[in-house]
Amino acid sequence: INDKNIKNYVLFGDENFKIFNLNKLSLVKFSAEINKFINSNKLKKKNFLIFNFNPDQKIILIKTKNIQSSLENEKQGADLFNFIKLNSVLNLTFIEDNFKSIISKNKNFFNEVIHGAQLKSYKFDKYKTKKDSDKFEFNISGNKSLNNKKFNRYFSLIEGINMTKDLVSEPGNILHPDEYAKRLVNLKKLGLKITIYDQNKLKKLGMNALLGVGQGSIRGSYLVTMEWQGTNVKTKPVSFVG
Repeated sequence: INDKNIKNYVLFGDENFKIFNLNKLSLVKFSAEINKFINSNKLKKKNFLIFNFNPDQKIILIKTKNIQSSLENEKQGADLFNFIKLNSVLNLTFIEDNFKSIISKNKNFFNEVIHGAQLKSYKFDKYKTKKDSDKFEFNISGNKSLNNKKFNRYFSLIEGINMTKDLVSEPGNILHPDEYAKRLVNLKKLGLKITIYDQNKLKKLGMNALLGVGQGSIRGSYLVTMEWQGTNVKTKPVSFVG
């Protein structure tokens, strides 16, 4: 990515906001200005700093502990999402040379930070008349050291978690057993083998206790089994609405 095309830089630093590998970044020529800003703000009890680098670009600095657990990485991502949403920063670019030294020690660091941000971005606004249309875009300048297979794993987790959240957020008069079974059938397109046992099949299987629970309802009773034997998952861009 050309520096001129970067709208907002996101840089990781230590607990004093000293930017990791600044000497390897194109921004090193502006290190005096950047350090001046950091020194005037680093004593404030904040985990994020933001300032106008020039009229068209901002820099967001993230304070990072030397060793962070997976939970701390995800929480940092969630806090970052709250921060950029509060400051209306929609387009971010992470610089690989900045965080490469972190992932050499903590190989899942970056994926977990992004995962935390995506988890925090979830909202259920399906039935709202006016929806928040802000779209947050995360870009990576240089991706040679990132593991695409792991990225796909985290993306798949987000897809599954968000679907689960959608299901539990639906009102009962919408997501009744008939509709629930119908939606699960759609998972076939992801490679899952879906088998739906309706009332007739349940009766043949002798599942009378389950049928007894639902016999007072106008809706049917179902048991759904899902079998997964694996498939290839395509990479998708890191982009989400919040």
